[in-house]
Amino acid sequence: MGNSKKIVVIGGGASGLMASIIAARNGADVTILEHKEKIGKKILATGNGRCNFTNAYMNRECFRGENIKGISSVLKRFGTKDTLDFFSTLGVLPKDRNGYYYPKSNQASAIVDVLNMELKRQNVEIVCDSHVTAITKRKQFKITSSTGNYVADSVILATGGKATTSLGSDGSGYSLAKVFGHTISPVVPALVQLHGNGNFFKQISGVRSDAQISLYVDEKLLGEDIGEIQFTDYGISGIPVFQMSRFAAIALYEKKTPKVILDFFPEFSKEALTNFFKNRIEQNNEKKAGEFLVGLVNKKLIPILLRASGVRERTLISEVEKERLERLIDKCKGFEIEITKTNSFEQAQVCAGGVRLNEIDLGTMESLYEKGLYITGELLDVDGICGGYNLQWAWTTGYIAGENAARGKKYD
Repeated sequence: MGNSKKIVVIGGGASGLMASIIAARNGADVTILEHKEKIGKKILATGNGRCNFTNAYMNRECFRGENIKGISSVLKRFGTKDTLDFFSTLGVLPKDRNGYYYPKSNQASAIVDVLNMELKRQNVEIVCDSHVTAITKRKQFKITSSTGNYVADSVILATGGKATTSLGSDGSGYSLAKVFGHTISPVVPALVQLHGNGNFFKQISGVRSDAQISLYVDEKLLGEDIGEIQFTDYGISGIPVFQMSRFAAIALYEKKTPKVILDFFPEFSKEALTNFFKNRIEQNNEKKAGEFLVGLVNKKLIPILLRASGVRERTLISEVEKERLERLIDKCKGFEIEITKTNSFEQAQVCAGGVRLNEIDLGTMESLYEKGLYITGELLDVDGICGGYNLQWAWTTGYIAGENAARGKKYD
């Protein structure tokens, strides 16, 4: 392959592996430099080890970032169907769970295994435990790493962000991108647990409750979601919390105070819940306040809601003053928690922020500042919600970068 275009892909995660395969299929001589002991470690951890690798519903609103206007056009280049077809040809039969796609084997390892097989088939060289310390360019790129120096016609930066550092994303890609003039929007944890201000969390640690979560910063609603909230000894977790976490993380970075409002009865309007409570009180007027809520909310939540409303557990529900009953209804519909911090990058599934999209040619994923430099995946200022969106972004940007890097200029 001496006359082939030489491409070095820095990072052996989802976008880097896709880019490598596509570049090799287009005739390039590809080398992957991966700083962990093996490739695809983060893929193995996705979907609780089952790998939700794409989603039937693929829309711009499922992605966030400073400037996401061009995302729809990017996703059209290599979308859900393309991803399903790609992995089907490699041997992975997809299983559809309400639009969430997993390998039929329910093993994330299947995705990594078939990618490994195809990389081998395409003669892609994989160098693990390789720590890239510098990239320079005159006519060609020169990559300095712990495993030696490499020369390339094109470089694909696919290092990932800073989330789950133990699996390989250590933020080193941001420094490499900055060398070529790229600017980085603030990088914060996303899809992560939130810490709340309150002395009651240890009492309800482990409680799971269906609720709607709304996140506010400076009284402005930034997002809401609905589903199962999990309480921890420090705050809240669960998919709806993850979906809101990037907004909280950015607010905290900006020294603002985010708050979440939990609605434990999203199926009721406030008026409907008031009427429901009135009817229930008539039917259960001999019950104490602590007994009245049994069967409506998790038992461990009852004293928390009553205390926040100024209602004593032992007071007969029929004797609770109107004002306090209204406050109880308000708390059931809007339990407020001030967010003090997020969990760390190590616990985060992805991060928000990264290389700004207006510095990238979204038709090719090539840097607008350096010809032959391509940037993909989580290194870019795009983060998806839960449901296979971050992996789809990785597959898409990797595909586009790999194809265009292979077709670009070769230096002799």
